[in-house]
Amino acid sequence: MTNYAPCPRCSSAGAERLKFTWWGGILGPRILTHVKCPRCSHKYNGKSGKDNTTGIVIYSAVVAALCLGLLVVMATVVTMLTLMSR
Repeated sequence: MTNYAPCPRCSSAGAERLKFTWWGGILGPRILTHVKCPRCSHKYNGKSGKDNTTGIVIYSAVVAALCLGLLVVMATVVTMLTLMSR
């Protein structure tokens, strides 16, 4: 069992690592060490004991930028293939 920082809200120990979140799927909570306090249900960074909001925003922005970049590349390839087939 891994020991995480005590809850910043209620000072309880024994936080549990989250395996899935709506904002980060499976990977996001692992990257940010996102944990949940068993007593008050507060979610925070298990390493630092601080709030993860800034990390979540940055993670979401990076994922959105990567998805947008992938869409641009795919649209470019489709356009190039369409122009070449004429």
